[in-house]
Amino acid sequence: MDKRPIGVYDSGVGGLTGLRALMRMLPDEDFVYFSDSGRMPYGPRPLPELRRIAVQDMDYLASFGVKAILAACGTISSAAKEELRAYPIPAFGVLAPALDTMAAVPGDGPLAIVATAASIASGEFTDVLWKKCGMRREIVGVPCPELAPLIESGHTRRDDPLVVDCVQRALAPIRGRSFDAALLGCTHYGFIEGAIRDALGEDVKLLSAADCGAAALRDYLTQNALTGGERAERRFFVSGDVRAFEAFAEAYLEIGPVHAEQVPVMEI
Repeated sequence: MDKRPIGVYDSGVGGLTGLRALMRMLPDEDFVYFSDSGRMPYGPRPLPELRRIAVQDMDYLASFGVKAILAACGTISSAAKEELRAYPIPAFGVLAPALDTMAAVPGDGPLAIVATAASIASGEFTDVLWKKCGMRREIVGVPCPELAPLIESGHTRRDDPLVVDCVQRALAPIRGRSFDAALLGCTHYGFIEGAIRDALGEDVKLLSAADCGAAALRDYLTQNALTGGERAERRFFVSGDVRAFEAFAEAYLEIGPVHAEQVPVMEI
């Protein structure tokens, strides 16, 4: 049994999808969540910056004595996989587990990756899936730079005209096509899954990178006898707008009042 907390981080509220999944899988664990919204969005940043940010965010969580870290961010998971792998504390991204799940989807029809511009530009999704699938499937990457900032601003309702318009425009290149599955490669997108489903059609299987990453971390802790929280405590730290984060987290996590602490924006 290991009572140390689990660390989770993201560029904003998107990682709450990963945190909620972990809370359901490991209800007794303690968690420290870092929302780096003061530097959001991560998506448009160059790769060297993203790699430095990944290490900075993990170092911050390490200061709380965490036993494992989930980078609940598709951009970081694709841009800084080596930094995650080399970190002295077990660190998991959402990319590798999601791609394993994606590659196991039966059939030989095309697969869609819906993610940030940086994730798509990195080529990681396409390269890994082609290797896993033996080049037998078409992999279509769809960069969606507007979605995460829109979600951070509080627009998440399925019928919100801004959400509907933004999703329809972002997914225009693949709307009307038939896919065996589509991966929500940015953890923010779980908040607007309904609008994405409306755009792609009910027949498309949607996979969540956040859920896949959370499951991988849970399996690691379970297999290595590292589970065992103390008070199911959740602590939140935010480098951006604390009040906006609190309101978002309270509504989404459904755990009562959320009190987040303000932290300075780190220099890259």
